[in-house]
Amino acid sequence: MIKNIISLVLLLVSVLLNLKHGWDTFNYKNNPQSIKMMSELGINESFVPYLGILTIVVAVLQLIPKTFFFGNVLNAIIILLIIALSLKAGNYKIALIEIPFLMIPLILIWLKYPFKN
Repeated sequence: MIKNIISLVLLLVSVLLNLKHGWDTFNYKNNPQSIKMMSELGINESFVPYLGILTIVVAVLQLIPKTFFFGNVLNAIIILLIIALSLKAGNYKIALIEIPFLMIPLILIWLKYPFKN
């Protein structure tokens, strides 16, 4: 029971973060800090909408029981990509900040979908 509650809370946090980041990715021109961070990481401006779509798709995949595992794997891959790009750019602060967020999909995979019988 407690395992399901923890899994549900982490799932909600993960989905909400992905939806927020996906939405913010579409509105990156209104946020100069996002533009600066993406340019530091070497993310081309033409790739930004695809990243936003992928992030929103990951949030939806996490909510569906049959695609829960695949959605969490994609989420972990996106976070690893951000960590790798920040390390390549020499921005260790972003890489360290992303580590706890990398743990969320991995813990969710371990805990499994909260409503599965």
